[in-house]
Amino acid sequence: MVKKKHGIIIETPMEARQAEPGPLILLLLLISVSVAVLAMAVVWFVFFRS
Repeated sequence: MVKKKHGIIIETPMEARQAEPGPLILLLLLISVSVAVLAMAVVWFVFFRS
């Protein structure tokens, strides 16, 4: 439900994006942690493997 306050339309975040679901936070977290672990493994293999 759209509300007006001082002539400005006030919407909830769900209304503003028209109820379209955003990216899954868990998926973003898993991808970013995986990339970080992979990058650290590459650094370890290149510089510290003897």
